[in-house]
Amino acid sequence: MFDLASFDDHEGVHFFHDGDSGLRCVIAVHSTVLGPSAGGCRMWDYATGAEMVTDVLRLSQGMSYKNAMAGLELGGGKAVIWGNSKTDKSEALFRAFGRAVESLQGKYYTAEDVGIDTADIEIAAQETSYAAGLTSGGAASGDPSPITALGVFRGIKATAMRAFGTDDLNGRTVAVQGVGSVGGHVCQYLAEAGANLVVCDVDETALAVVSQRDSATIAAVNDIYDVEADIFSPNALGAIINPDTLKRLKVKVIAGGANNQLKTPEMGAMVRDAGILYAPDYVINGAGIINVAAEISGTYSREWVDAKMDILIETLGQVLDEALETGGATNIVADRIAKARIEAARA
Repeated sequence: MFDLASFDDHEGVHFFHDGDSGLRCVIAVHSTVLGPSAGGCRMWDYATGAEMVTDVLRLSQGMSYKNAMAGLELGGGKAVIWGNSKTDKSEALFRAFGRAVESLQGKYYTAEDVGIDTADIEIAAQETSYAAGLTSGGAASGDPSPITALGVFRGIKATAMRAFGTDDLNGRTVAVQGVGSVGGHVCQYLAEAGANLVVCDVDETALAVVSQRDSATIAAVNDIYDVEADIFSPNALGAIINPDTLKRLKVKVIAGGANNQLKTPEMGAMVRDAGILYAPDYVINGAGIINVAAEISGTYSREWVDAKMDILIETLGQVLDEALETGGATNIVADRIAKARIEAARA
């Protein structure tokens, strides 16, 4: 564990197994310097346990930076459940997950992520007080995905402004990878703004909905990198910007809601050298955790969420501007700012 490149001084990495329900879960707590750690739970059918651990460590670290850049009094954490989200869900599984969260006694708050919906979190919440993204309760705000998508859309416009000199997306072609809970809403915002969409996803049902609603062209999953477009918007899984995919992209902007889009930190400089402006993922997709933070506070306010989102988009603009002015990679600029905020709180 301690030798893994993605360990990055995590405060705790907790493994849970429940034989009766089949739960295999890891909860990673990267930092509680700013406050209790918070981050969604992902359910994925990993190839190996090592792949699962690497994923949760990277996601947890990203949440520390995301919460810092969003100006929240929350640290970074993440949970992953090993299983097929289409076939392996059960009430017993999510009750066991809720007990796992509860056992950390408030060091980690959970919510929805890939493969997890509000119904799953509602079950977990029967066993823990440390769950958000709920549909019931005094501060419940429901699935944070639509708020995440709104922030991503606003972030796309902010990035386009710096890449093209205007944030008008009318007539721009956007290649969207992933049209699920976040990506589908992003597509709707883009279509309403007049963008031409080329989309891909492994879920043919979701593709059909977006194609009909937003007049989107469907591309094969592996062909999305070859689309002639102005903007590439990744809204699925991580590590999709790598040397092989980068050389295929024909865009000026990468801006989307997926976590850990760069396979390695060094890819940020390679993206810059390719003449592409990259919106760091944990900055542009931070609106969802702002919504979750409002619910965790116990007094949800949409006005507070919107005000925090405004500041987040300003922060994204500052990251992009500094990178453009200094010639630095945007991910390195964002990392420096996030680390400085965490260290200032530690001091």
